[in-house]
Amino acid sequence: MTHLSVNLNAVAQLRNRRNLPWPSVTGIARVVMDAGAAGITVHPRPDERHIRRTDVFELEALLRAEYPSAEYNIEGYPSPDFLDLVEKAAPDQVTFVPDDPSQATSDHGWNIDASHDILIPAITRMKAAGIRVSLFIDEDPTVPPDAKEVGADRVELFTGPYGGSFGSAEGDRHLTMLATTAGAAHAAGLLVNAGHDLTLENLPVFMQVMPEVAELSIGHGITADALLMGFLEAVRRYNAVLGG
Repeated sequence: MTHLSVNLNAVAQLRNRRNLPWPSVTGIARVVMDAGAAGITVHPRPDERHIRRTDVFELEALLRAEYPSAEYNIEGYPSPDFLDLVEKAAPDQVTFVPDDPSQATSDHGWNIDASHDILIPAITRMKAAGIRVSLFIDEDPTVPPDAKEVGADRVELFTGPYGGSFGSAEGDRHLTMLATTAGAAHAAGLLVNAGHDLTLENLPVFMQVMPEVAELSIGHGITADALLMGFLEAVRRYNAVLGG
């Protein structure tokens, strides 16, 4: 079964809108874990516009104390401050993304060939700390061998173009390219994660084509569904699509 990691950035952003302690990020984490999620994803940014440093450590404490088998995934750009944060939080996985601090959300993968000076020291440091490393990449089958070369354990496929064009010929083309890229990753000895703009509408087709994906990180879509049905039911429905 593909594991579901629920991204809680949108929950934190709603909380921060009024600078109140609710909705509680750790409280929602409990709900989604009790509903059957395999783990939690957060993407703390330097301006703390959603996930704060304190959230990172509070979630780490919650998962280790109450859900010891949960997967904790921290995403971000491998700046010195971010690497320090990840080392202290000691998640199961770090996902490096090539984000500019001003971006609203991740919208492209790494150019790994042009980023060796950034990625190789960061990957080496994380693996020395016992943290699995995944690299956020576009739908390009030439990229996974580069990810393997710099020491990554996994790649996360950027599925935004597929999600944004689902139901059209363009969406079908993106899905084919994602599947080809996943095949190249497996051939290189990497496991494959995926995420961005995946919903209850487009996820079933995605899973039919790519059932071998190890982990999906879903935040915005599952939060939008939770506004209508609650997080408990939303997680159950996404897990049902994943075979749970």
